[in-house]
Amino acid sequence: MAEIVNKTRFVIHKHTQEGQTHWDLMIEQGDILKTWRLETPPEKLATEKTKATPIFDHDKKFLTYQGPVNNGKGTVEIVDSGEYELVSESNCCIELIFNGRISKGRFRLSDTAESQQLEICKS
Repeated sequence: MAEIVNKTRFVIHKHTQEGQTHWDLMIEQGDILKTWRLETPPEKLATEKTKATPIFDHDKKFLTYQGPVNNGKGTVEIVDSGEYELVSESNCCIELIFNGRISKGRFRLSDTAESQQLEICKS
């Protein structure tokens, strides 16, 4: 069994801008939030793989922030949050256990040819 390294916070924002919607997964790592853009809402993550595109790190204020972003061109709304445990991390894969309001269980962020994908671990 893998050793659990730490237990910290995560948040998933619904990000709407110019009629488009995606979700931002942010995990606390030290003084920043490592962030991935997701194509699938958190309520579908237990059954569907989703593309997870790494984007720029965010400030920790986004753990609780909701409201306008991008100079008022978009908005973010928290749709899930909680704690996560980092199980393992390598060059090509991060395994996490989410304990959120919606996202629960072991997930894997793994590299694909052009980006990463997020999926629930079945094993």
